[in-house]
Amino acid sequence: MTRVAVVGGGPAGLSAALFTEKNGLSTTLFDTDETWMHKAHLFNYLGIESVDGTAFVEESREQIDSFGVDQRTETEVTAVTETGDGFELATDSGTLDSEYVILATGADRSLAESLGCAFTDSGTVDVDVTMETSVANAYATGAMVRKEEWQAIISAGDGAAAGLNILTKEKGEHFHDFDTPADA
Repeated sequence: MTRVAVVGGGPAGLSAALFTEKNGLSTTLFDTDETWMHKAHLFNYLGIESVDGTAFVEESREQIDSFGVDQRTETEVTAVTETGDGFELATDSGTLDSEYVILATGADRSLAESLGCAFTDSGTVDVDVTMETSVANAYATGAMVRKEEWQAIISAGDGAAAGLNILTKEKGEHFHDFDTPADA
C-alpha cells in the first residue's frame, strides 16, 4: 500500500509526487511515458530560459527520485476503483492500494469517468480549487480539468495544489511547503 498514487508522469503528476513524497507521504507514480512534453520545448516556464520537453521530464524524474518516489515507468493503470479505505489501482502487473489518487493523464479522462467523477458541461472533470473531484480523496489535474489551457506550468500548479490539499488533510491544518535557504 502507498499513501498517494499518482497516475501520469507529465508536469502535473511529477509536481504532485514531489510535494507529497517530499513531505512524508509515501507516493507511487505510474507513468507510461506518453506525456505531451516529449513534443514540447519550453520557453514560457517561469525560471527556465529554454529547455527541451523531454529533458524537462527527465530532470523532473530525477528530482522526485531523489526524494524516494516509487516510479513505475511504462506501467499503465487500467482501472481505479474505490475501496473502503481508499482506492485500488489495477495494472497489467497487479494491483496497488492507496489512500489518495491523483489523476494526471492529460486529456484522457477515462479513469475519472470509470471512477464516477462528476464532469462539467464542457466535458472536463469537475474539480474544486484544490483539484479534488466529486469522489472524496480523488484528484484530477492539468488537461483533464481544462478544456484548452494545456500549459506545462499550469499543469504543474494543479499537481502542486492537489498534493498540498492532501497534505492539509493529513496534517489537520493548512499546509505550506515553503523552504528557506537554510533548508536547502
